[in-house]
Amino acid sequence: MGTTKERAILFADLRGSTALYLKLGNTQAATVVTHSLAMLGQIIARSGGRVIKTLGDGLMAVFDDAERAVESAVSLHDSLERIAPVGEGMPVKAAAIKLKVAIAWGEMVEVDGDCFGDAVNVAARLLDLAGDNETLTTAQLLRELPTDQHERFRSIDKLHLRGRKEPVPVLRMDCRRFGDTMSTMIMDAAPSDMPDGVRLSWLGTERVFSPASMPLILGRSPQASFCVSDSRASRSHARIESHSGHFYLTDLSYNGTHVKFDHDDQVLTLRRGTCTLHGSGIISLGAPPTDPSSTQIHFEVLSFSDTLPQY
Repeated sequence: MGTTKERAILFADLRGSTALYLKLGNTQAATVVTHSLAMLGQIIARSGGRVIKTLGDGLMAVFDDAERAVESAVSLHDSLERIAPVGEGMPVKAAAIKLKVAIAWGEMVEVDGDCFGDAVNVAARLLDLAGDNETLTTAQLLRELPTDQHERFRSIDKLHLRGRKEPVPVLRMDCRRFGDTMSTMIMDAAPSDMPDGVRLSWLGTERVFSPASMPLILGRSPQASFCVSDSRASRSHARIESHSGHFYLTDLSYNGTHVKFDHDDQVLTLRRGTCTLHGSGIISLGAPPTDPSSTQIHFEVLSFSDTLPQY
């Protein structure tokens, strides 16, 4: 048996490979995915980590140092611009790949080239909750970092992870240090590229919420920001918040929140978890959108030019 040690466990997963296979065909899509994973592995190795194994469209790695794991996650996200299919007559953005990352710090043991333990389990569960182009981590890892690194993390909440009795404090990482964020945003992103509001529609009710009016609560309570009348919905069922130019939906309920993005057949089920809202789709409270009697709130992330004043 191996020796138990405290380490940082990192999981990374490529998103969008299904669309790649449909768009490019099996051979070329498999080449893109294989090349992408190899590049992620090289980045991890340069950051001082070790890839333990690949997992379909993702991988698991271990780091002796928490700060190196965090910097590796930043580099992985930065590498997305270089992860694109290269082919004759094929536009670079023909099949964009997104990345989600999770990091946990804690006890693990390495046996026969594989890693087991609490940190591995927590990181794997966090990966399930991460949204596209997002890194989630734990307060335990934050305590292993220098204090000047703490400003790049924002607390989501204490979330119930599958297989654990007690909720785990979860944080979202900004890939840039906040001291550098303003100048970078001015140079790299036009204001029109930043989402400026969310439109919610249900039955005859339609409202537009700006970031300044967030966080907002969806639920059955008359005090909810967006109130619905459905016994399956909790009084405070879900929360939408704005951070760093993105909108995040978090489930707060007992029955779960379901999200279906337009042009995507997959239904994402949140149980005290969080996902990033983008484009448009359906937020279904307490029952999946396949249930025609469920409360289905249509959402649309708006650009600056589309946003209406909030009344």
